[in-house]
Amino acid sequence: MAVTRLTDLVIPEVFTDYVQLLTEEKSAFRNSGVLEASPLLNQLLAGGSRVFNVPHFRDLSQTESNVSSDNPGSPATPEKITTGQEIAQRHNRNQVWSSMDLNAALAGADPMEAIAALVSDYWVREEQRMLISSLVGVFDDNETNDSADMINDITVTGSPALAANLFSAEAFIDAQQTLGDSSEDLVAVSMHSVVFARAKKNNLIDFIPDARGEIDIPTFLGLRVVVDDGMPAVIRDTVTEYSTYLYGAGAIARGQGSPRVPTETDREPLQGDGGGQEFLISRVEWSLHPRGFAWITGSQVGESPTNAELENDLNWDRRFNERKQIKLAELRTNG
Repeated sequence: MAVTRLTDLVIPEVFTDYVQLLTEEKSAFRNSGVLEASPLLNQLLAGGSRVFNVPHFRDLSQTESNVSSDNPGSPATPEKITTGQEIAQRHNRNQVWSSMDLNAALAGADPMEAIAALVSDYWVREEQRMLISSLVGVFDDNETNDSADMINDITVTGSPALAANLFSAEAFIDAQQTLGDSSEDLVAVSMHSVVFARAKKNNLIDFIPDARGEIDIPTFLGLRVVVDDGMPAVIRDTVTEYSTYLYGAGAIARGQGSPRVPTETDREPLQGDGGGQEFLISRVEWSLHPRGFAWITGSQVGESPTNAELENDLNWDRRFNERKQIKLAELRTNG
């Protein structure tokens, strides 16, 4: 009797491309323009380093312009452009599933498509978690070392939260304003479901259909909303502090590499008292780099950082001198 196995369903080369395509289609951050593909990071990931130097030109100093004259003995003094250096990190991640975990997926009309959909959903969520963890570290570094000029904090500790401490359009606009006239570059916002519920109660959320008219996308002040309960929600003196993140277009540079074996299947015949067990292994190689910052590897233990290491502010250092060049902002509320 013929028995269908994972090795029959998953052709590694086809499966890898399929998962990557589905992951890209399902990512709200990529579709909104927050994550911007970086050919430079793609190229650097093909090498072997744990971190990558990413040079940038600093903005021209706003020295007052010269008044022209007809005096041949009065030369102008040239200004110069200076450079800086960001540092991005490599993420080598993998996950392993056994065929028993995938049995429910095999009820679909196309088993490989069903499995690929589950795997791509996993990597979309994982990319989102890694991004949020990176921003926890970035904003904590900003609070510690850069006067919290990217943060609008209206929270209270040690006493019950009042209306003034909750999410509002006014507080959100104040967070936007930390970018000055660059606030017009914002395209998306991510928030906890508690904050999203508050915004809906205040009639601050609009819904627009996607390009195919299949689902309604939540928006706030024209920005795409990503609702994620993985957003920071920290209890401080019995009061919960929620973080809402604002993103400009291309705020995060994204590189995609190619692991030596991106997709693999395996079988352990002795598992299950000899009944056998099959495995699906999926590997990714990414770089998720908040533009304007450098990754400092002092406390990184492994070859790639964990989410906990990404959240450590000691591992980040701001390299853009001018605040509004960084297309990120945070609003801290108590709900």
